[in-house]
Amino acid sequence: MKFLENPALESLSTALCLETMDSQIQCKLESYSCKMTGTDKRLLKTISHENGADIQALSPPQTLYGSPAPLTTSPTFYPRSLSSDGSPTVSSMLPLPLTCDRRTLSYLMATLNASFQPDYDFSDAKSHEFSREPSVECVKSSVRTTMATPASEHFVRLETVLWKTLHEEIDLSDCEIYSYNPDMESDPFSEEGTLWSFNYFFYNQKLKRLVFFSCYAVSMSMCQDADVSGFSTGDGGMTWELDEEMMVD
Repeated sequence: MKFLENPALESLSTALCLETMDSQIQCKLESYSCKMTGTDKRLLKTISHENGADIQALSPPQTLYGSPAPLTTSPTFYPRSLSSDGSPTVSSMLPLPLTCDRRTLSYLMATLNASFQPDYDFSDAKSHEFSREPSVECVKSSVRTTMATPASEHFVRLETVLWKTLHEEIDLSDCEIYSYNPDMESDPFSEEGTLWSFNYFFYNQKLKRLVFFSCYAVSMSMCQDADVSGFSTGDGGMTWELDEEMMVD
């Protein structure tokens, strides 16, 4: 995976990081080309060797359930859109395959490696640690709900420009969306003091590009005297502002 510089995403990453009374919220938005490096090719070869099947079973969507459920390779019906109160609409219930091919799985793992190297290695991650999400609307609703308590006013100011910038980079209307379920043992989201996290991958196969959106909160008592591995906190973790022109729709 090749990191693609994008000043707008970098500014948003910084702006979304902030400190509350009891936690420090760390966010990153990164764009990657799906052109495979030598390391990525070796990772794909390892996945192929360990599991000869091209189709990999995933966990059910986190945006709807938030916890693991039995794996299945059969398409399951999930809502592709939500009503105004956040509940599924019956007319939007469409089959969602809870699988991906091993090349796509290797992209997700390689993105995590590129984003968190050298502190963490996700080369041994399993397919059930990832989920396929039903729609952009479901992800938007889940992110909004997660951010509501710790940073409601702050996130509301940035929400529109966030999704606009992501759409300009990756074309959200033509993306497959995946999420990562922390294994709670060997990744940055299992560190002591972590309160919550979410990790989304917006994969556009036509553009051969992937955008990674990761955010998590750490108890303030655990990060008073140390940075949080893998995340940039900007000016000592304090909130940065987006340029004024970026706030214009």
